[in-house]
Amino acid sequence: MTKTVDLELVATTKRYGDTVAVNEINHNFKAGTYSCLLGPSGCGKSSTLRMIAGHETVSKGDILLGANNITDLAPAKRGTAMMFQNYALFPHISVADNVAFPQKMKGIDKDARIKRAMELLELVDMTGYADRLPAQLSGGQQQRVALARALITEPSVLLLDEPLSALDPFLRIKMRLELKKLQRELGISFIHVTHSQDEALALADSIIVMNGGEIEQAGTPRDVFNAPTTEFVAKFIGGHNVVSANGRRVAVRADRLTIERAASSSSLTADVKDIEYLGSQVNVALDAGEAGDLTASMSDDVFFENPIEIGTTVFVTWKTEDAHTLAA
Repeated sequence: MTKTVDLELVATTKRYGDTVAVNEINHNFKAGTYSCLLGPSGCGKSSTLRMIAGHETVSKGDILLGANNITDLAPAKRGTAMMFQNYALFPHISVADNVAFPQKMKGIDKDARIKRAMELLELVDMTGYADRLPAQLSGGQQQRVALARALITEPSVLLLDEPLSALDPFLRIKMRLELKKLQRELGISFIHVTHSQDEALALADSIIVMNGGEIEQAGTPRDVFNAPTTEFVAKFIGGHNVVSANGRRVAVRADRLTIERAASSSSLTADVKDIEYLGSQVNVALDAGEAGDLTASMSDDVFFENPIEIGTTVFVTWKTEDAHTLAA
C-alpha cells in the first residue's frame, strides 16, 4: 500500500529570468487530502505544480515529501505522479500498454505490468477498452486512462493540471465526482490546479488561492468562501460584494444582502441595473453609487413573490455579522 505523507513547500520560488512566477511560498499539504491550487491564469499555480512534479527546476527554497527533500530529484524518483492537461497518451499503442508504460520503463516484465495495468483499468472502470487506441476513446475515457497510468507508479501524491478543462460541462461534473471518490478510495494526496471556483469548492478539502505568484489565502472551502481575507479572494471566489462601510472595506456574500422597498437608518440606496434568472436563484445587479456595483442573490420563490423591475430604486441592508473585514 502506498505510504501517505505530508508534502511541504518551504520558501519555494520560481523565476524565469527577471520574472518571479512563484514568490517564496510556504504551504503544508496534509497527507491523504484533496487540495486545489486556485487562481487566474499567470498566478503561479501551474508553475508550483510543475516544481512539485520535477518538471520545473526550483529557483530557491525546498520541497519536502515526508522526511525526504525531493527538490532536486528526477520526476520518477520523487514519489509523485503527474496527470497532464492534454492526458499525453501515446496514440500508437493500446490503452493497456499506455497504462503499463511506466512499468515498462522500469524493466518490469510484460505479464506483470499488463496484470497491474488491468487492475488499474478496473479501478477507473475501463477494462472493456484495454485493446483500443486512445483515438477510439472519448475525452472522459482518455482522462480515466491517463489517471490509471499516473496511478501505476503508486505515488504518494497525484498531481493534476487542469484535468477537467477539456471536458463538456455535463461530463466535467460527472468526472469531478469520480475524482473525489477515487481520492477517498486510494487514500493518497491529490493536488489539483484549476481556475474554476466551482471545481475547487466541490472537490477540495483545502483550497489554496494564488495571486501574483503568492498565496493569498488557504483553508477549507467553507472558510475561504465564507470569510475571504482579501479583496482579491472575495472577488475571485465569487458570490461576494466588496463595499466600504463605516470606514472599513468589507466582503458580504450576495445571498446575505436584503433588498427592501423602504429606506432604513442603515440601508444603502441603489438602482436595479439588471435581473439575471438562473433557475433556482435570481441575481439582482445594483448600482449603489459611491458604494459601487453590488449583486443580491435570492431564491426564485422569494423574488417572484414580489418581483423587482429594472430601473427601480431599492434599499440594501445586511447583518453586521455577515460583513467580513478585508486586509488592506
